[in-house]
Amino acid sequence: MSLLTQYAAFPARQLIKPKPSSRNCNTLQLLLLKPYYYYCYCFNQSQSQSQSQSAAMKAPLEESDVGISCYISPLPGFRGILKQRYSDFVVNEVDLDGNVVHLTSLEAPTEIAEEPETKMTGQLNGDHGAEIESFRALAGDVDANSLKEFIDKIRSDVEDGATSIVLSPSSDKVHRTAVHNFFKERLKFLVTDTIDGPEPSSKCIRVRLNSGSNNDRGRGSKKRKGRGDAPYDSRGSDHWPSHLGKFLRFHLCKENKDTQEALGLIGKMLGIQPRSFGFSGTKDKRAVTTQQVTVFKQRANKLASLNKRLIGIKVGNFCYVNQGLLLGQLHGNRFTVTLRGVVADSEDTVKAAADALGKHGFINYFGMQRFGTGSVPTHLIGAKLLRGEWKVADDIRRIREYYKESEDIDGTLRQLPRYMVAEKAILQSLKKSPGNYLQALKAVPRTLRMMYVHSYQSYLWNHAASTRVQKYGTNQVVLGDLVYCNEESCNEAKQVEVKQVDDLDDEETGCNDSSENNHLDEADALASEGSCTSVKVVNDEDLASGRYTYTDVVLPLPGSRVIYPQNDIEQCYQDLAKKDGVSLTESMHNVKEFSLTSMTGAYRRVFGKAKDFEWELIKYGDVSIPLTMTDLDMVTKANKTPNGETVLKEEEETLGEQLALKLSFTLAASCYATMAIRELLKTSTSVAFHKTLN
Repeated sequence: MSLLTQYAAFPARQLIKPKPSSRNCNTLQLLLLKPYYYYCYCFNQSQSQSQSQSAAMKAPLEESDVGISCYISPLPGFRGILKQRYSDFVVNEVDLDGNVVHLTSLEAPTEIAEEPETKMTGQLNGDHGAEIESFRALAGDVDANSLKEFIDKIRSDVEDGATSIVLSPSSDKVHRTAVHNFFKERLKFLVTDTIDGPEPSSKCIRVRLNSGSNNDRGRGSKKRKGRGDAPYDSRGSDHWPSHLGKFLRFHLCKENKDTQEALGLIGKMLGIQPRSFGFSGTKDKRAVTTQQVTVFKQRANKLASLNKRLIGIKVGNFCYVNQGLLLGQLHGNRFTVTLRGVVADSEDTVKAAADALGKHGFINYFGMQRFGTGSVPTHLIGAKLLRGEWKVADDIRRIREYYKESEDIDGTLRQLPRYMVAEKAILQSLKKSPGNYLQALKAVPRTLRMMYVHSYQSYLWNHAASTRVQKYGTNQVVLGDLVYCNEESCNEAKQVEVKQVDDLDDEETGCNDSSENNHLDEADALASEGSCTSVKVVNDEDLASGRYTYTDVVLPLPGSRVIYPQNDIEQCYQDLAKKDGVSLTESMHNVKEFSLTSMTGAYRRVFGKAKDFEWELIKYGDVSIPLTMTDLDMVTKANKTPNGETVLKEEEETLGEQLALKLSFTLAASCYATMAIRELLKTSTSVAFHKTLN
């Protein structure tokens, strides 16, 4: 086992660690301050330690900080640059049927013409007295009178009439669902969507004329929203041809953009809200990636027309389906990774390392991106949420000091980029309800809130995995290990739901709210082993029979329905959680969602292995020449011959003196390709480290 210690990536940094009982850093401040301030405020604030704090603030998060410290293979590593070019890291989603998702066509399919609607105009011009009275019984006099006045204005085509009305705020989702259904069933010439109410916990239903119901009749059918208002969300519209599935599925290929950024741009161009989209998992930003996406009630030709305006993004392979995609609905991902600038003792060293990775695999750590290396140390925020630290120690002056562009919340909100969803939600809530900090946290989309707690679970898991490897090695099952059970021993096993992330079905629209799952990585989709998995504790009989191997070993992500290994590894969980002031078995406050006892938990294999593993060494000269043909290259550089065949314009490459290693492999949805690369190189996978190699 000394070899594993010898080949540990980096020693732990000598940082001032946060004290479990410290209250001088609160969760809201962690969410709203710059990354280097996270360390500053989490550490002791005494003057005597100011010099150490300055050093800590400048130091980026390292692998050892989040429990990543061991390797499987004792073979030496070598120098190689990860993601020198975007095209050096190619990701293609693998769907539930095992098909690798590629972008091969940008053309919209030919659609059967829909039959024109003829009933809507008659409905608008008819008598609606009975409907108004029914609505009065459901929503009350104020909303009923407002609706009657609105319909009268539409029918009379009053020039100064309102384009929409907003009903009274309600925090009762069941009631809002009933109101939505009322309009769908009784007043089909009107459509509804939901917008934020005056209070953080309330929502309002907005009513407008169905833009497809009466052509140009009424100003509401053509006029866009007022400047600064929320865009209309047409997901509730019934004006959709019955012969088409309600969801348009397409393949999204993007370069140097994360999934939510790309979909946010497409949504803005279409005039729809982000939650109209569904996808199985987010994909890397610094990469060229292809994945499936669904959007509710949008035409293929409308999306296809965006291609000429989109830069670094292409959409295609359109088809209509009846169900939208939800987080976790994928088999895995196919990676094509090119490591440039390879330097080793000899090519044999590189070949041996590549062969070992394909044969033995890697330790299945949660990668650095799980912990917010590009923005925040999310596991530290998760620990504070679990301890119940959401009250502000000072006022929001520190937040204003961070955003030095202004001295008020409105000014701060104007400066925040659109992707800073959590920060915006918190500030908007504080603006409406000053001092209510728990409510401000709950204004953040639920799945984004839970990302922080899930990150802390991953932090514990990584440390436990390292301890398991250091104590018991990488090639055997030991007494007390947890394993996924086989059919022979399922009657002895404990069953637990693997998937711990909620399916975000919107009861009011039937769509999943991907504005909430945008911020999750694929490790949150922990259902790759199946919807329910059985585990058992290895006993003497199991060891004697040899029915289990090291690849069956799993470790739990803490929760109320998991069991722990019955050996020294259980104590690792307890000790680390205790050090952080977190309880694995009891809630430390009365907010259930920020408690491990209210979460199911999950299991994760300790050792990962790539499928369909291939590699090759490439000689190259010009670093600007791509060494991989991506889907973007395929669709943008293809020429059509007279007989319809596709001819690709391949880049001419002359052999050079530089060496690259090109790897292709498939991983399950919950595995990180960077951890496989780490096993190969025996160096850090942090962005900061690889920037130093360029």
